[in-house]
Order: sequence, then C-alpha cells, then structure tokens
Amino acid sequence: MPATTAHPATTASVGIIGAGITGLTAAFQLRRAGIATTVYEAAARPGGVICSFREGPWLAEGGPNTILDTSPVIGQLIGELGLVGRRLDSRPEATARYVVRDGRPVPLPSSGPKFFVSPLFSWKAKSRLLAEPFIPRAESEESVADFVRRRLGQEFLDYAIDPLVTGIYAGDPAALSIQHAFPRVYAQEDQYGSLIRGQIFGARERKRRGEVSKANAKKFSFDQGLQVLPDALAQALGQDLHLNCRIDGIQPTQSGWCLNGRHGDQPLTAEHRVVLFCGTAHTLARLQIDVPGAPSLQPLGSVNYPPVSSVVLGFRRGDVDHPCEGFGMLIPHREGFGILGTIFSSSLFTGRAPEDHLTLTVYVGGVRNADKAALPDTELIDLVRRDLNRLLGVRGAPVYSHITRWPAAIPQYDVGYGNHKALLDQLESKAPGLFIAGHYRDGVALSDSLGTGTRTAERIVGYLNPKIPTKPQAAP
Repeated sequence: MPATTAHPATTASVGIIGAGITGLTAAFQLRRAGIATTVYEAAARPGGVICSFREGPWLAEGGPNTILDTSPVIGQLIGELGLVGRRLDSRPEATARYVVRDGRPVPLPSSGPKFFVSPLFSWKAKSRLLAEPFIPRAESEESVADFVRRRLGQEFLDYAIDPLVTGIYAGDPAALSIQHAFPRVYAQEDQYGSLIRGQIFGARERKRRGEVSKANAKKFSFDQGLQVLPDALAQALGQDLHLNCRIDGIQPTQSGWCLNGRHGDQPLTAEHRVVLFCGTAHTLARLQIDVPGAPSLQPLGSVNYPPVSSVVLGFRRGDVDHPCEGFGMLIPHREGFGILGTIFSSSLFTGRAPEDHLTLTVYVGGVRNADKAALPDTELIDLVRRDLNRLLGVRGAPVYSHITRWPAAIPQYDVGYGNHKALLDQLESKAPGLFIAGHYRDGVALSDSLGTGTRTAERIVGYLNPKIPTKPQAAP
C-alpha cells in the first residue's frame, strides 16, 4: 500500500477503521452494494478477539467459542460467503448447562416443569417468582443486581443472573446497568410491566420478525473454528484490507474525510466520502477528530475493559470424572472459585480433541478477579487444575494446553453508560458522514456484532444514496 491513498471526490468510497467482526461485516455488505470500501486495521491480523488455533487433533478458541443464530441476517451472510458447507452446528445432545451450587455442578433447568423440581433453587426462591407480575416498575436506572433482586429475589440473582453476567461480560451485576447491558430484559419490564408477561408476548413478536431469542438460538462454529468467518470476510476484501495500519486522526474535507496515521513505519493519508469507526472505545477516545462543535470523547477512555485469560486444556477422558456432556459450567461469584466458568468444547463440537480425550476451555479474570488473569502461565494452569479437580474430578496433568490473554477483554455497560452512548450520538450528529459502530455501543455478543455491521452498512448506503430506500434489518 502506498504512503498516500486518495480517492477522487466523485467516488462514494468508505474507509473503515478496525477489522474486527463488525468492521469486516460492514465492509462485505457495502461492497455487495457496489460501494468502494477500504479497511484499515492496526493489528497484523483481522478478526479482533476471534482467534482459533489448530494444533494437530486439538483445536483451541482463544476468544469466543460460538455464534448464536438469532436472526436471518446471520444465515444470509454465511451463505453469501460460501461457508454453509463449513458451518458446524453444536451437537444436539450438548444442551445441558451447569451452574455450581454448594461446590458441585447442578443442571440449569431448561423448562418450567424442570425448574420447579430443580435443586438449584429453594422452594422459597421458586415461590418468590409468583409475585413477579405484580411488582411495579423502577423509577430510575438500576444495576442488574438491583433489578433482579427487586423483581426475582436474592437467590435468583446469586444462582441464575450472577453466573450469566459472568459468562457474558466477565462482569459484576452490581455495577452493570440493566438498561444497557440487558436492554431486552429492561424493555420487557418497560413494555409489559413483567418479565413473565414479556417472555410470553416477546416470543410472539420475535416469531413474527423471524428472530430467535439468544436463550433458544442454535449455537454454531465452523470446521476449523470461528476464525473461518473473519478469514473468509478478509479474503473477500482482498487488497482493500490493509493490516498494520494505525489511524491517528480524522479531519473533514470538502468532499468527505481525510484519515491520517501510519502504515508500518510509513506515513499514511487516505481520503474517503464516508468513514466508519469500528475500533475500541479506548482507541476512539484517543483519536484526533477535528470537527467543530463535536463533544470531547475522552470520557470513553474510562470504559472498563477487564482482563480475561482463556485457558484451553486437553485431558484423557479417563482422567475426568464428570461426563462433561453439554455446553459448559458457570460459577456464581459467591461460590468462591478462582475460575469464571468452563466450556465443554469437545462435547459441544466435533474435531476439538483426539478420540478418548476432552478439551475444556476455562476463563479466568474479569471485573472481580482481574489479578488472576495476569498470573504466570504455570500458576494460571495450576489454578485452573485445582478448580477443575474440585468441580469436575479432573485428575492428572493436561496433555495439551493453550493460553490466550486479553488485557482489555469486554466493555462493561455500567450504570450511567447512557452518557457514553449519548456522546456517540452527538458526534454522529455533528459529523455527517462519520459513523460509529462496535461492541461498546451495540452489544458484546458475536451475533450482535454481525447484526450491527449489517445494519450500519444499510445506514451508510442510505446516507450515500438518500433516494434509494434501505432495507430494514432485524437486530440479532
């Protein structure tokens, strides 16, 4: 790539900053709409937190393990990329989820009848749910913990929502905002006055839109792991994906925008009609954006991204007492373990371990155990082995290991997070032609990012061609 890249003023080109899954998806959709698109990525590889490692018969995921098939948009993208034959759905029998209570994994009830006979919750907690439809709405923004405690009770918070928050955000329900971290749950109370009524009527609305709730969505990956998806998107972009390109500033021009930065050790200048930023909140806070009247983005630098380490261990099947048949195991914070939870990777998908072996993916760190994520490799594996021994009866040394460290893993949508979102709205209103999208704005799940990339591409098409009606996209 030359040090300076300029597009003619008449060209409706789009420059995308960031080659995570949101940026790559948006770029793919824009190119399908016939719009010239260039992606600039500071790292040496595309995909962001998605990274799969194949080592002989072992396959380790360093980041997310699955995609939830929540919307037709996702299936359409897989088909357009020619990946239908490489899609790998989770095993039908791998549906059980476990939550640790009193030091042992207990199956999470998957239906109403199973809930009422489950040992995971006391009869007091179960009967407490009968009052839920009659509890009034909150008058101000609440944390997830306050919301759940008010509507469902302390025990449901401790053994259902706390481990869920750990699994999604590696976060603290006492800090996260129910309105922003779980907007659909918040909307159920706001619209229906009850979570139970919201589940009933919300299911009807999702069916009408062709959507599936995250709780009921199919889980899938690919034959060589999730990395297959960003690799396919990157391949489709070809020479229009530029790695090792750091963008430091964005300035408006008469015909659009000028990007300034570095490509390796060379200066970089590029002009585009539209710019889409898909980096992190911290990167956006540092970006020099010379737009009169635009708000300061420095507060975005305070968004909490706790560290998380992914530890993938392989064991002989005979060295593990627990059957490990299902999705995995979540651990409430009050149980006092050092790990956040475990995915039964080789039970979930084929091709993750050799015959008569298991692959377990364990997460360490997060908001409440940040120091543990930084332990040296040996100490980190020892911590994981001790907890797996107590919880799953894992004995002996692992025959395979892989560690991936994320010093800044998942943005936390804490109480008051609406102020950050308002900044982004203000920036876009003051800077027509500059768009912002990412997991700190539109949801942290991969399905969220895929939907966001598609919807943002639709917004950009509408901006460049206002006379052409855009097709509304359903949120995953």
